Amino acid sequence: MTGTSSEKLRILIVDDEARIRRLERMNLELEGFEVIEAADGFAALDRVREDLPNLVVMDVAMPQMDGFETLRLLREVSSVPVIMVTVKAEVSDRIQGLDLGADDYITKPFNPQELVSRIRAVLRRTEERSGSTQELIRVDDGLSIDFERREVVVNGARIKLRPTEYRLLYHLVQNAGRIVPRELLMARVWGPEYRDEHQLLRVYITYLRQKIEPDPGHPRYIMNERGVGYSFVDFKH
Repeated sequence: MTGTSSEKLRILIVDDEARIRRLERMNLELEGFEVIEAADGFAALDRVREDLPNLVVMDVAMPQMDGFETLRLLREVSSVPVIMVTVKAEVSDRIQGLDLGADDYITKPFNPQELVSRIRAVLRRTEERSGSTQELIRVDDGLSIDFERREVVVNGARIKLRPTEYRLLYHLVQNAGRIVPRELLMARVWGPEYRDEHQLLRVYITYLRQKIEPDPGHPRYIMNERGVGYSFVDFKH
């Protein structure tokens, strides 16, 4: 069984509107997924612990505890992939969700097949990451990277990475010494539908530089090829 197949994969739908949950359940079950539900953030946290879903589709606008706060608490105990659902399309909202550890973002109203496509894409990327574990990478005396634990060690201090930072750094390091075009980075880290979200990429490059560079204003590890893309220092030679 692979993560690209929908057979027996369990999807948790989190939405305070029963009608929305029924519609999403119906469409996902037609595609062969097993579907479980939660009406609020508190119930969602319980369902993740008890039922171990393969992926969570979670609405942002919920009473008592919104999707952002639920996601923040969820990421303290689980790395399950999460797709956030919102009525807003602002880049700042997407950044907030992705920054908290969301794997993708979809805006209402959406075509049911678009949600299915996003779910399959996120599951595919999750499977690729799970098979990419490798030993500790020592870039130089000041920087080491452990992709399995999603953390870096800078001058002896251990720093944890957000999930999105982890994916971005992974693809940069895997292509060390080569320029990776912006569109390709966006597609690999966030998905093909984000190819033109250059502002989002710049934000996360800044986050990474602030965590790993001795002087973020004069980067040693992550270089920018203006108008083209980014490259990671060639530490292999």
